[in-house]
Amino acid sequence: MSTFYDQLAPLYHLVYSDWNATVHRQGEQLSKVIANEWPASSKVLDVSCGIGTQAIGLALQGFSVRASDLSRNEIDRARREASDFGVDIDFSVCDMRDAFAQHGSDFDVVVSCDNSLPHLLSDQELVAAFREFAACVRVGGGCLVTVRDYEKEERGRNLVKPYGVRIENGHRYLLFQVWDFDGEHYDLTFFFVVENLATGETATHSMRSRYYAVSTGKLCQLMEQAGFGNVRRLDGVFFQPVLVGTRLD
Repeated sequence: MSTFYDQLAPLYHLVYSDWNATVHRQGEQLSKVIANEWPASSKVLDVSCGIGTQAIGLALQGFSVRASDLSRNEIDRARREASDFGVDIDFSVCDMRDAFAQHGSDFDVVVSCDNSLPHLLSDQELVAAFREFAACVRVGGGCLVTVRDYEKEERGRNLVKPYGVRIENGHRYLLFQVWDFDGEHYDLTFFFVVENLATGETATHSMRSRYYAVSTGKLCQLMEQAGFGNVRRLDGVFFQPVLVGTRLD
């Protein structure tokens, strides 16, 4: 998994048609959810921050943010991006399953966004991660997760998921994924075809990973097993389904 994101780090922003605008928009959207669910929250831990999309967005909304990711290359880039945005975030390299040992407790909210959790390939790994999240937040604090709605995804092999075309610095990028399902898991290859618009030269970058196509209902059950209450799914507040739960004790 870390190799996948180390390779993706320099290209990650191209996943979005306008990454800078996405940072602001997602920060605003997540801030509203946090304000509705856990009023007066100020300290946020992002346990799968990538290049900083949500962490920077939340910092721009006035939250005190600490953030980590498994990929060292993504953390290096996240630090540069945060500096460019003018926000102060404590970034570090960490597996989300070791979140408490790395970050300690007393956060108001733990977040894991943009379908990061399904990289954990079993219910046992997922509930272990949720227990780490629970240990990191105060009693009454929250967990906020966003994931793909896998119940709406086609199952099969050679499934093409287009991301579109981007133009940047004299290059055209064609982005698409290919999925191959194996039961409740699937292997993904992410392709970036790059064309130099001045010379016509092309190159292809590909990176591979594996996901657990876990349903939001199952994730809610696992959050409850880990000690969160009032667990439920929110729709229409983010580009993916949002799962929220509150630490009971």
